[in-house]
Amino acid sequence: MAEKAKKKKKIRFRSKFGEGDFIVIIATLILTVIGMVAVFSASYYTAISKYGDPNYYLKNNAMWMAIGWAAFIVFSAVDYHFWSRFALPGIIVGFILLALLFAPSSLGLTVTLNQATRWIKIPGTSFTFMPGEIFKPALILFISWYFACKPSRARKLKGFLPVVGVAGLAFVLIFKQPNLSTAGIVLLIALGMLVVAGIKFGWIALAVGLGAAGFAGLIVLKGSYWLKRVTSFLDPFADPLGDGYQVVQGLLAFGSGGVTGVGLGRSMQKALYLPEAMSDFILPIIGEEVGFIGVMAILVVYMVLLWRGSYISINAKDMFGTLMAAGITIHLGLQVILNVAVVSASFPPTGVVLPLISLGGTATVLFMMELGILFNISKQSADKETL
Repeated sequence: MAEKAKKKKKIRFRSKFGEGDFIVIIATLILTVIGMVAVFSASYYTAISKYGDPNYYLKNNAMWMAIGWAAFIVFSAVDYHFWSRFALPGIIVGFILLALLFAPSSLGLTVTLNQATRWIKIPGTSFTFMPGEIFKPALILFISWYFACKPSRARKLKGFLPVVGVAGLAFVLIFKQPNLSTAGIVLLIALGMLVVAGIKFGWIALAVGLGAAGFAGLIVLKGSYWLKRVTSFLDPFADPLGDGYQVVQGLLAFGSGGVTGVGLGRSMQKALYLPEAMSDFILPIIGEEVGFIGVMAILVVYMVLLWRGSYISINAKDMFGTLMAAGITIHLGLQVILNVAVVSASFPPTGVVLPLISLGGTATVLFMMELGILFNISKQSADKETL
């Protein structure tokens, strides 16, 4: 009798909240709403200065958020196993897109900003996208499919090496754009998923050693420019008007905000002092306006989302679901950690956006797609009572 009562309780619970992890939807909604408000506030003066319209970036961001939520709904409704058939074609397309970034500029396929060629432009339009951002979910899908097809690969060196080769080649192609942050995230996603797949610790140590050696070698080959970029964060005030300018302005914003902030919409740094105020460095503007308490509240929402992602990964009904959920959670966590580290002068400036909050087009849509897949995995979880 007790068992039947328990079963009935679960059925009522699911009929009220749905079969998926409802907390994922709530956390995602909170972050996207915060993102809309923060982007409008941070971009106000820049939008007036560049376009004469204070709502320019707000409207742009609203469009991408709408597309993102549509993607979330679609991907949350499609069985996540369906995407396994695109794993191999997806990684091939990812490499083709990365290779296109090295096409001659005369073809008009690429866009170069600040001496970096990271964007591909659709001919005849103003639409651009970053192949490096597209490669991240493609890599997550590929590694998940690769080990799910034959789990024994995780216990063999010949099964381990292809993943290292794919991630290593992608790292080199992305690093040469140059885009150190995305290249590093690709390697760390692969490393994290290898750990989840059950690769031997010795092989993981070998991969870390080779990655560190290769990274050091590339930095040396790139010369003093990259070395200066990597070490400038150690003392940004040594060159406050040069390499340390953006970080210094971000720290000033945090300092001005204090514990409770100066008030929503009252940031001074967004008045054309802090570069990329609505993108990479949106968190200092948030910190200035709503203070330490507001920033910590946002980080708590991220931690809740990462907690649910980890829970979904552990309780997925098969290895493919476990690895997909783990890869998505690792990707989200890395982006948050690196962004916070950069704006707090704990890591070299890298151009990593804050997921779902920073102004972003393809990045926002791709994150929403990933979270939609995560929600679908939770609907098919081995433990349905995810709340």
